[in-house]
Amino acid sequence: MSHPTSHERRTVDRLRFPADPWRLVETQFSSADHGVTETLFAVANGYLGMRGNVEEGRESHAHGTFINGFHETWPIRHAEEAYGFAKVGQTIVNVPDAKVIRLYVDDEPLLLPVADLVEYERALDLRDGTLRRDLLWRTPSGKRVRIRTERMVSFAERHLAVMTFEVTLLDDDAPVAISSQILNRQDGQDEYHVPAASLGEGFDPRKAEQFAGRVLQPQSQWGDDERLVLAYRTSNSGMTLAVAADHHLETDNEWDVRSQVDVDLAKHVFRVDARAGQPIRLTKTVTYHTSRGVPSRELVDRCRRTLDRVRVSGVEHELARQRAWLDEFWERSDVEITGQPEIQQAVRWNLFQLAQATARAEGSGVPAKGLTGSGYSGHYFWDTEIYVLPFLTYTTPRFARNALRFRHQMLEAARRRAGDLSQRGALFPWRTINGEEASAYYAAGTAQYHIDADVSYALVQYVRATGDRDFVRREAVDILVETARMWEDLGFWRANGDDNFHIHGVTGPDEYTTVVNDNLFTNVMARFNLRAAAIVVERMRAEHPDDYGDMVERLGLGRHEIAAWTRAADSMAIPYAESIGIHPQDSHFLERELWDLAATPPSKRPLLLHYHPLVIYRYQVLKQADVVLALFLQGQHFTAEEKLADFEYYDPLTTGDSTLSGVVQSIVAAEVGYHELALEYFTSSLFVDLANLHDNASDGVHVASAGGTWSALAFGFGGMRDHDGVLTFDPRLPRDWEGLTFRVTWHDSRLRVTVTSEAIELEAETGDGAEVGVRGKQVTVVRGEVTRVPLDGQGARFAGRPSLRALSGNRREDGTLITATVPHS
Repeated sequence: MSHPTSHERRTVDRLRFPADPWRLVETQFSSADHGVTETLFAVANGYLGMRGNVEEGRESHAHGTFINGFHETWPIRHAEEAYGFAKVGQTIVNVPDAKVIRLYVDDEPLLLPVADLVEYERALDLRDGTLRRDLLWRTPSGKRVRIRTERMVSFAERHLAVMTFEVTLLDDDAPVAISSQILNRQDGQDEYHVPAASLGEGFDPRKAEQFAGRVLQPQSQWGDDERLVLAYRTSNSGMTLAVAADHHLETDNEWDVRSQVDVDLAKHVFRVDARAGQPIRLTKTVTYHTSRGVPSRELVDRCRRTLDRVRVSGVEHELARQRAWLDEFWERSDVEITGQPEIQQAVRWNLFQLAQATARAEGSGVPAKGLTGSGYSGHYFWDTEIYVLPFLTYTTPRFARNALRFRHQMLEAARRRAGDLSQRGALFPWRTINGEEASAYYAAGTAQYHIDADVSYALVQYVRATGDRDFVRREAVDILVETARMWEDLGFWRANGDDNFHIHGVTGPDEYTTVVNDNLFTNVMARFNLRAAAIVVERMRAEHPDDYGDMVERLGLGRHEIAAWTRAADSMAIPYAESIGIHPQDSHFLERELWDLAATPPSKRPLLLHYHPLVIYRYQVLKQADVVLALFLQGQHFTAEEKLADFEYYDPLTTGDSTLSGVVQSIVAAEVGYHELALEYFTSSLFVDLANLHDNASDGVHVASAGGTWSALAFGFGGMRDHDGVLTFDPRLPRDWEGLTFRVTWHDSRLRVTVTSEAIELEAETGDGAEVGVRGKQVTVVRGEVTRVPLDGQGARFAGRPSLRALSGNRREDGTLITATVPHS
């Protein structure tokens, strides 16, 4: 089974991080885990992200400011080249850092790791998206200084960040200096020449690559007493960037300012003759603009216009817009868990991370770490479509549409990639920023052809939930057709009379089992993809003949192709082992021996950091749920008995080494009756970053896991399904929960769903309402009226968890015994 390791049993220190329903609060400063807190207290909007580095900090795990999609390219050097390998790597760039505001009192710097902090609180307010900090510092000479700071990346103004830095001497007068900077950390160094702690860490394939040469080539730099501007062009990708900052100092003290502008550093130093009790307040408004190739001078002009608007409207106006934006976000997205304060706080923090990763990602994808760190090099994966888009589709469909349109924009590159692999149609890249494949390890990367079906699944889910047929006819149909072409071309019919359609040489979601034949998840999702394409095309032909004609001409579609898709889907090979009564993960999966996870020491986890891939590939052991994910996404094609049998077989084999796994295991565990286990998986996924359960929260937020927590609440405990365009509910509320409330947007109506142990209540908060199903009963939900449906329990309840011991006594189809071992290390 998935045995919790020592780090998975960690909990949040509630003395330092008290539970608060609307804030993440830190009451004690510590530099021991600043990499984690830099992630937890990051602020972002989907375009711009700033890690939670302290303003003054010379010490950090990894300073970071990131722009979605702003990247550098570099040649991938394979130890042994082969045709079709990815050639060009892509890595997100750490753009010039405008967070830096340093304080000196009596020429003594405020350095938090060594400062005498009489009082300390830092809090990320989830209602207004602002990071606030309140310090009382006693200087070496005994003077007490109050420092209050705020940092906000705007949801309303995509290119804007606002920071304030307020200093008040409480007892004595003293000279004060405030140094506000824009620093190119990617290529330059600050005054302290202190390297980031993250640079000294060892091998971990989840981290970003390091650049060998200069990345940002200076294009222009200038400044006056209020404004600073730096502009750059990347050396290889040719992308351009400009950053500008305005400064406004308010105080009744005497002060002056001195400026310095170099290619990698621009700063204002405000020198103040500070008197006790007279506040000094610096407001810093910052803007970033980027492009794939527009000259940097035009981006500088855009920066000027953004800052000029803020000068006119005022910072208070921008803060009010931020609060109004988030008020609307929580109105349609909030999930309430009655009587569970710690879970409530964590749920809202995770939902807020989804807003920070997606809200203003317009024209770009959703990086696996959002914009809170450089983990996975800022790449986009299937994480978006399977783990993040359900939340967007059912709460903010416009955000989902933007993400799907981004996939459409990379369709031409996907066609080229399919050609590289000798396939028709289109094959989306496994990991990418610019649309080209950037995965250097094909076995666990390019071979995951299921990315095509994942994108198609998200498209269809969005359209079913919204009824956005216009999007289908103009863009989505192109993706469905080209991905269906790829599947029909990739698979084959056996010549020996076997009437099944097979797909060989692929990798499913489980990256501990690679390049296999008839991976169940891949085949099930390919079947969905093929059928969806055929249905959409036939519907267009019948209902929108003009659009159909344009599409046929645009894509060169033949009628014979549609028939071929349907035939392949209807005859898709779905592995099943009669002797054991389960669906094998692939056609040869049961030929391997079991990996005894219970006997594997915690020091050897995660497996990918301690065992060669070939060792792992020889065993029945899973990095993440594979068949179980298919049971969820395509649950209408499996019986209740099959789901239970499959879950009980695969759960003991799943390591949970991937943070993508727990939420899926939670959803299916709840459905089949393992309620306690479902809550355990949900809780571990919920706190994967807040408690740093995988020891890599310092690299950035696990955005897919955050998205999955919403799915675990809605699909798992709320029992929601949307199979075949019908919205249904079959709740599975945890035993100790008093109630669960969440919202679902369905065809322009926002439904409020409340689950208790006795009943489910539904109400349309907006729109005309909807027809839904509750445990086989059709229910009409109307606006302004609560519809209450009594519940007879919460489904079957099984104690404990499935055991590996039960699996090791199974026999294969040929009668041989399946055994469990641990490889030598």
